[in-house]
Amino acid sequence: MPTIDILYGKESLNINYVDRGSGKTVVILHGWGTNVDVYASIVNALCPFFRVVVFDMPGFGKSTEPKDAFGVEDYANCALLIFEKLNISEAFLIGHSHGGRVAIQLAAQKNNGFNVQKIILLDSAGVIGKKSLKTEIKIKIYKAGKAILGCAAVKKLFPGALEKFKKGKGSADYNAASEVMKKSLVKCVNTDMTPLMPQITVPTLLVFGSNDTATPVAHAKIMEKLISDSGLVVIEGAGHYSFLDNVPLFNAVMYSFFEVKQ
Repeated sequence: MPTIDILYGKESLNINYVDRGSGKTVVILHGWGTNVDVYASIVNALCPFFRVVVFDMPGFGKSTEPKDAFGVEDYANCALLIFEKLNISEAFLIGHSHGGRVAIQLAAQKNNGFNVQKIILLDSAGVIGKKSLKTEIKIKIYKAGKAILGCAAVKKLFPGALEKFKKGKGSADYNAASEVMKKSLVKCVNTDMTPLMPQITVPTLLVFGSNDTATPVAHAKIMEKLISDSGLVVIEGAGHYSFLDNVPLFNAVMYSFFEVKQ
């Protein structure tokens, strides 16, 4: 796969990407912990009709990991640098999960030199759900345990106990990440994107799996209310990867929204 180099601040990042097809451009922004390969079915479905670009964000797949923790704005700003390198001034966006946050950021920004034409928010993150009492208790226990095991005296008596405790409490994505990407994940998941949603004025399609527990349909309904020109399609029986759980249905919905004439 080809790569390009971008300079973000003082840091040089090598970005792995796929660029197939011709015509109007569709950019796919991937989810946390995934890479370009996961979106092959979407690329294959679209490349006969469009130029399709998908890239590994910094810290994922074969792209360089950043030295400092990235937030949503950092990922969006890196995307703009990649677009500039690939001569993309306007595009349809498909943002899956974490990529949905980045798509929202890009669509809400004004005067950034990039024109968003349409958006598909696919099992998108961006709404911070209200924590249950059970979750709140778990958080308090975690913080207390972290504080106790982090004391110098305890660390001396039980070396490695803190890391073992932390590893057992985090999500799969968190536990699999490096230290800088763990910090990036925390920054991103704690960023509430809802204030930016009313600033999105382009046609937006929300596609969510009915069985998605990571980004539930309840979050999609909040997005639908906040984004003026939006509509929601729920794929029954699908989970957080609805585009893979029901490929024919997702492709049909995507073709309709992008006005593909087969």
